[in-house]
Amino acid sequence: MPGTRKLGKTTDQRMAMLRQQVTDFLGNGRMETTYTRAKEIGPMAEKMITLGKKKDLSAYRQALSFITREDVAKKVFDEIAPKYAEREGGYTRVTRIGPRRGDAAEMAVIELV
Repeated sequence: MPGTRKLGKTTDQRMAMLRQQVTDFLGNGRMETTYTRAKEIGPMAEKMITLGKKKDLSAYRQALSFITREDVAKKVFDEIAPKYAEREGGYTRVTRIGPRRGDAAEMAVIELV
């Protein structure tokens, strides 16, 4: 599911970080992170919303295997996915907000459209 960015971590560390960030993003609807992480989070979050649009037990279990909190998975299926029922994709938006003060990493805001 993720792209080719390794983000300076091993595979298991990277997947754990991305799972947690996708869970937090879907729970809040908005997140500020680095631009490269935001570009990785977007497709994963869209996949979870697409699973939410299916509205069946199999899709719910697939979402629970990736999302780390059950209340967020329930929110995706009950609140977020119905908002995008007629939309075919493009549920997220990544906006650059400039460099971070400490290390000049390019920062971005990822949000649900």
